[in-house]
Amino acid sequence: MKLRLLDPAAQELDEAITYYNAQAGGLGDAFLLETLRAFGLIRQYPQGWHPVDGEIRRCRLSRFPYGVIYSPEPDEILVIAIAHLHRRPAYWTGRLIGDG
Repeated sequence: MKLRLLDPAAQELDEAITYYNAQAGGLGDAFLLETLRAFGLIRQYPQGWHPVDGEIRRCRLSRFPYGVIYSPEPDEILVIAIAHLHRRPAYWTGRLIGDG
């Protein structure tokens, strides 16, 4: 199944990679690999995580305090946020309005 990131989610992913690479060489790459692994699991098992808001679900990363917030749609999986789990919970809730 196709996986699509909203622009703000793609920006969050880029910012987290940049941040972790600044902390230690290769750490941002490790973050990206773990996020891509989560994307693969979400594609394989889109209903595999408990809903956090309606049909919106969260897949937590193992090594990093982040979660992939996504909505399984009929023809794609929509990634709403790459959310740091210790900051501003549910800040992403308005992102589906206007799909932006």
